[in-house]
Amino acid sequence: MFDAIENWMQAFGWLPDGLITLLIILLKIVLLIAPLMGAVAYLTYFERKVIGYMQVRIGPNRVGVFGFRVWGLGQPLADAVKLMFKEVIIPSGANKGLFLMAPVLAMAPALAVWAVIPFGSEMVIADINASLLYVLALTSVGVYGIILAGWASNSKYPFISAMRSAAQIVSYEIAMGFALVGVILAAGSLNLGQIVAGQQGGIWQWYWLPLLPLFVIYFISGVAETNRAPFDVAEGESEIVAGFHVEYSGMPFAVFFLAEYANMILIAVLAALMFMGGWLSPFEGVPVLGDTFLAESSIVWLLAKTSMFLFLYLWFRATFPRYRYDQIMRLGWKVFIPITIVWLLVVGVLVITGTPPWFDVA
Repeated sequence: MFDAIENWMQAFGWLPDGLITLLIILLKIVLLIAPLMGAVAYLTYFERKVIGYMQVRIGPNRVGVFGFRVWGLGQPLADAVKLMFKEVIIPSGANKGLFLMAPVLAMAPALAVWAVIPFGSEMVIADINASLLYVLALTSVGVYGIILAGWASNSKYPFISAMRSAAQIVSYEIAMGFALVGVILAAGSLNLGQIVAGQQGGIWQWYWLPLLPLFVIYFISGVAETNRAPFDVAEGESEIVAGFHVEYSGMPFAVFFLAEYANMILIAVLAALMFMGGWLSPFEGVPVLGDTFLAESSIVWLLAKTSMFLFLYLWFRATFPRYRYDQIMRLGWKVFIPITIVWLLVVGVLVITGTPPWFDVA
């Protein structure tokens, strides 16, 4: 798709080469960010609907026009309009510059990461060799937005919440990093496209099976990193009001809200790419299906797997009670990190011995 954009833009040969390159980059960004923002907006809608059905409620079902009113599909648009017109109140004792910079620091890395996320064998904006390292580096920056939000608010409760959230994110980033080291060992590459290519052959060839403990730890750590239930003590209303963004209103608050859901989608798509075969079909190589669409690899499979992980996010929120802070830290430091270290040794042995079908070099 992105190659087709470049070929189409070459028709404007009368423009300077530098301008054409800039237009191609901007068009790719728009084609990537626009659907992502739509997915973020409607993920909030599906969250309310899914949790509503689990709790025997209806959820949003009024806002909309024509046929959309039946399902309440206009609710995210109504929420966006409401937040746009709400007054932005900055506390008198706050550091105004940092106060407004914090939401940007939280949101920008969540969007910039998508430059290296592949949606197919040739559907990626920047196919760099160390794309996984790029993802880890950028996502680590998001914690600074949370810390700045708590500190710049000049209020005790946001500051306490920011410290809690920072400690939680750093703790689970270590476990998540070790889990991803296992993927690097298995694939022998830092490139996300090559990691997916190493899982060709069907569902039993995917890394979820040999890396099962790392797979589970990665996803749970991702839930904790995004401050989602049951790890949402940073936003525990019964303990510290609304958390690090309690002093925010209007669009600055909305940016924090969008960053959380953008990070949820990112964690889900990375889990699909690194452990569940990405865009590869689970029925690849099944003789009965032949060359039917079920056996063909496509972006549809990637979106389906990502949706499955996002549903787990919503399911967790509707099911589990909030953990205590000491329980969260104990799980990260005393359970997840030791397990990942042990399983990395196991993966190393599997790779060295060429254990089939995942690591059979022949």
